[in-house]
Amino acid sequence: FVDTSSNSVIVTIPASPSMGDEIRIIDAEANAATNNITIDRNGNNISGLSENLIININEAAFGLVYYNATRGWVLTEK
Repeated sequence: FVDTSSNSVIVTIPASPSMGDEIRIIDAEANAATNNITIDRNGNNISGLSENLIININEAAFGLVYYNATRGWVLTEK
């Protein structure tokens, strides 16, 4: 659960994940449009991209599962 009630938040995901590792992100305060959540990729790709993931939708809730070095963390919901 990510508290976006008063500030933007950075969530740093593991640097050395194994295939099948999962994380879930939930905008618990429904304020991510104002106080963004940044998923810091910590050196791994997210959906094949070498970019952090910015969440700016209120009440966002999704999961990421680690696949491999090329794809990295993949969204389980889109």
